[in-house]
Amino acid sequence: MAPAIPRHKTAIRRGDFSKPVKCLLRDGLLDEARSLFDYGCGRGEDLSLLAERRIACDGLDPAFRPDSSPREADVVNLGYVINVIENAEERTATLRKAWELCRDLLVVSAQVVMAGKGKAPVQFGDGVLTCRGTFQKFYEQEELKSYLENELQSEAIPAGIGIFYVFRDEGKRQQFLSNRFRRRVALPRKRVADKKFEENRELLEALMASVAAFGRLPEEDEFPEAGAVIERFGSLKRAFSVVRHITGGEQWDKIERQRTEDMLVYLALARFRKRPKFSFLPQTLQRDIRAFFGTYIRACAQGDDLLFQVGSAERIDEACKRSPIGKLLPDALYVHRTALDYLEPLLRVYEGCGRAYLGEIEGANLIKIHRYSGKISYLVYPDFDRDPHPSLTRSVKLCMRTRHLECQEFGKSGNPPILHRKEAFLSPEYPLYKKFSRLTMQEEKAGLLDDTATIGTQTGWKTRLEEKGFVCHGHRLARQV
Repeated sequence: MAPAIPRHKTAIRRGDFSKPVKCLLRDGLLDEARSLFDYGCGRGEDLSLLAERRIACDGLDPAFRPDSSPREADVVNLGYVINVIENAEERTATLRKAWELCRDLLVVSAQVVMAGKGKAPVQFGDGVLTCRGTFQKFYEQEELKSYLENELQSEAIPAGIGIFYVFRDEGKRQQFLSNRFRRRVALPRKRVADKKFEENRELLEALMASVAAFGRLPEEDEFPEAGAVIERFGSLKRAFSVVRHITGGEQWDKIERQRTEDMLVYLALARFRKRPKFSFLPQTLQRDIRAFFGTYIRACAQGDDLLFQVGSAERIDEACKRSPIGKLLPDALYVHRTALDYLEPLLRVYEGCGRAYLGEIEGANLIKIHRYSGKISYLVYPDFDRDPHPSLTRSVKLCMRTRHLECQEFGKSGNPPILHRKEAFLSPEYPLYKKFSRLTMQEEKAGLLDDTATIGTQTGWKTRLEEKGFVCHGHRLARQV
């Protein structure tokens, strides 16, 4: 008989996925090829929305699906269930039952307490009684991770605050972690005409895409068109020599460097956990390591060196000052989420340490890399693209030395902090970079940005605009009528 599931669960907005399912979809871990079982599905909002996407799914809930029974699935969601079970033994039994049901992946979520959450709750057993008289077990992020790993004897990977992935297969876990730090690259363009290329364009463009994805020449079993290419050119290497001739080698060398750096970031962060044996890695990662580093020992040594540098405030400060991307202030470097890939490996590992503990912070689009204190902050500006001077609604700050987590809400503030010079946080390749830059030049010419002491808040900025006689119409500055 399955352990009981409490009836009181965290509600989600109608027509919207719950946070755990959002994470699964965001990370590419749930699609039409995978099935999901929601162990404690409530009214079944997630199931209805997933069914619309043609994803095979089912669920169990004692109140709303009393006739359902537990069933195996590729992915099992235990969403905000364990935190409302009062009995500790029943809580663990429910967790283990969900683990038994999953073939590939278990996603577990629970309420996590952070500094700044509000009034002290009333203690009840190993949890608290809420203002509604219901039981809640509030975890620390690290406490929840340790609980899952101790009970399931498998590593729990943060997907977000209070949300963890537990993979059954070590290879799939390592591939997921590696993919987190794998950047997208653009295919090099053709520079010279070549008859042989034109005659075999479809095959060679497929080979180009494969080499760009791996950063190296693929093995035959990694490239579906390998047989046809070898028949035409004799080998994949000869075919790629044609590609390099017409595109030039510089961009391909750059792609290889990028993939090597991505692998180095992954290996550095893998030291946080316990690095798997080389034989436990998926074959693709084994081939990457041999191609980029020669041996696993050499690769791990370089990863260790990079990770140890993260502990040096001096090294982090120097890297922040070197960064061609981001807005450098006396105490921190601010970068947009889309610009993280442009940072040097040391800063990518620094930020990766924060993500290794927190997972992805929902809605966070600006990252504050503290230059001296060993902290990192994730900032939420919901209208970054549309609002010329967007307001901060939430800040999540992690001290990586103490693992102290702090959350500040600004959404209801009458005078929240706002942003200026938005292009400074971005790569020039960002689609709206020129639009943002044009507004900044207009504001500089009007003298609106001369005194930064008073314009950092919504009220201060409105006052400055009124004093100077200007108004913003979207991302254009105009004189007040």
